[in-house]
Order: sequence, then structure tokens, then C-alpha cells
Amino acid sequence: MSGLANTRTSRVYLALGSNLADPLQQVRSALDALAAIPQTRRAAVSSFYRTPPYGPPDQPDYLNAAVALDTRLSPEALLDHTQRIELEQGRVRKAERWGPRTLDLDIMLFDDRELRTPRLTVPHYDMLNRAFMLVPLLEIAPQARLPDGRALAAIARQLDCTAILPW
Repeated sequence: MSGLANTRTSRVYLALGSNLADPLQQVRSALDALAAIPQTRRAAVSSFYRTPPYGPPDQPDYLNAAVALDTRLSPEALLDHTQRIELEQGRVRKAERWGPRTLDLDIMLFDDRELRTPRLTVPHYDMLNRAFMLVPLLEIAPQARLPDGRALAAIARQLDCTAILPW
């Protein structure tokens, strides 16, 4: 399986979200599953936040969090693992974007890399507009920056974070 592992360790930040099937249990199970990924170590976990749905409003509030991982896996190999975890926890991918889900795991940042493939865009394509991603991320990585050097804390200050509450 060449190409799956790097010789160096990368710091990766993931966003976690759930609003179906006991979100607290979904996120806790996801954190356990992420910690079990080969060549990967969980470095930090944010608090859990209650956030209003992004997209269709006729769905339950979300539990959102962020996790820092140190991994030797490539971005694509890590994506394979996160998608496997989502499926194992009952994630059904539907045509409706931003609908309710048992679990959503998104790679926000992967070191200072920029990637744009058919399967993966890093930094996450819309994280700069999503306070529910940035608030947990900045809790565990207050100095986080985009690959172009922009500070995420400055970007988050421009967003409405008033609806993000402790879980």
C-alpha cells in the first residue's frame, strides 16, 4: 500500500457534526473511531457546541466540535477513513445538501497544504463562512492560519457567532 503514508507527521483539523440518532453519542463514537485510525493520534478535542442548522431550518440543532489529529496518512487516505466512519455510524449521503445527518466529518486543514481534487478540497471549501466550524477549531488552535497566512481568528470575528452555545 505505497502512497498511503507520509514520512512526516501532519497536523490535521477535522470538523464533526451530528443532529440525528443521539448526536452526543454519535460524536463520542466518532472521536473513538478517529483515535483508532492507523498511523494517527488524536491531539486535541474542542468542547461540544449546539448550533442551528446550516441550510434547511426544519431540522434539529447540531452538535459541532473540532478535533486535531497528528497523522502520517495522506489526505486521501485520511478521507477514506473519515468516510468509512461516517458510513459505519449510519450516514446516508442524499441529494439534499445540508440536510440532517447522523455524522459529518470534514477535513478543514491539513498542515499548510492546499488540495483540490474531485474528492477533497483543503482548506475546506466553505469553512470561512461557517462559524460552527471556526469556533470549535479556534478553541483548540487559536493561532490557526490558512495556507496563505490569513489568521482564522480574524475571519471568525467577521461572522455571527451568537447562536453557537455550549452543548
